[in-house]
Amino acid sequence: MDIQTFEQMQLPEFIMKAVADMGFEKPTPVQTLTVPPLMERKDIIAKAPTGSGKTFAFGIPILCHIDTASKDIQVLILGPTRELVLQISDELRALAKYKPELRITPLYGGQPIEKQQNALKKKPHIIVATPGRLLDLLHRRSLKLDTIETVVLDEADRMLDMGFLPDVSKILERVKNRKNLAMLSATISREVMDISWVYQRDPVELTVPEDKENKPQIAQYWLSCLAVPKNEATLRILRLAEFERVIIFCNTKSMVRRLAEILQHKGINADCIHGDNTQSLREKVLRRFRSGDLQVLVATDVAARGLDIPNVDCVINYDLPPENEYYVHRIGRTGRAGRTGMSFLFVGYMDDVRLKDLIRRTHNDVIPVYFDENCNLVQDVEE
Repeated sequence: MDIQTFEQMQLPEFIMKAVADMGFEKPTPVQTLTVPPLMERKDIIAKAPTGSGKTFAFGIPILCHIDTASKDIQVLILGPTRELVLQISDELRALAKYKPELRITPLYGGQPIEKQQNALKKKPHIIVATPGRLLDLLHRRSLKLDTIETVVLDEADRMLDMGFLPDVSKILERVKNRKNLAMLSATISREVMDISWVYQRDPVELTVPEDKENKPQIAQYWLSCLAVPKNEATLRILRLAEFERVIIFCNTKSMVRRLAEILQHKGINADCIHGDNTQSLREKVLRRFRSGDLQVLVATDVAARGLDIPNVDCVINYDLPPENEYYVHRIGRTGRAGRTGMSFLFVGYMDDVRLKDLIRRTHNDVIPVYFDENCNLVQDVEE
């Protein structure tokens, strides 16, 4: 069946009302492929581009299956970072807007474990967790996984690349009565396949290619910072266009802090997040950025994966990413959900070889630009 609308999925009224409230008119490709097999409780392994709507792809079937009359935990969703765990929880709550009795609890490090133990006493139907914190709570006997029917590994490649393979395996071994396991990922790595071979049964393999319909629409530019220092180039870009939300990526925590201070001193509404921030501070900054109270977010790569911040207009790579793959994840913060975006990559002394390798390996068209005498950006036709 060729699914073109949410109505064709025959979803419950509470989901249809929530989807309408959020302004979604039709499902994305990953949703049309993923929702039907998950509704049938099949195991799936889905590869889809970043920003393609994966949370609703597994969230819709999950909410359809939840028995809110039960006090059992019925669904476990694992994510690699606390930011992604909070994002998934927020999106599921929005989807369950008209089913207030459905309880969702996020579990992650950086928050007092006693607070999360108390939340578990309220008998959530769905838990969204990082592997480390979930194992900690299991060791403390704060919860059991015997009643869980569905397990989802979101950003599976990232989670396993971060070294969580042993933890994920331990957790899956404890889910004795699950009916299905879904893995969603931007890439299918060897570690992802290892989990699939061991824990999935005849999985439905789904691939959403990057085409014009679901590939982020991002105008990408690179700029030599030999003539114009990076700080000045950043200020010029921010002043050239009326961007509402901009993310700037730096490679080090010290540079993130320093750049945020420079921008603030110049009158730019900017703040930063990095690994040394407390969890409460990071959440506060991200809430301000999501709501539009903060124009510029300066960050290390801790924010480059998994966060789905709506309406990011522009991404600036202040530093050339340490790995080519990071570039794709960084710029993927913009141009999401059918919107267009813009990205800039600053290139310094001795970066030419890396730049050429990055463009070749990521298959991106990155246009060279420079500032003219009026500080306007123009394309470098000599390149």
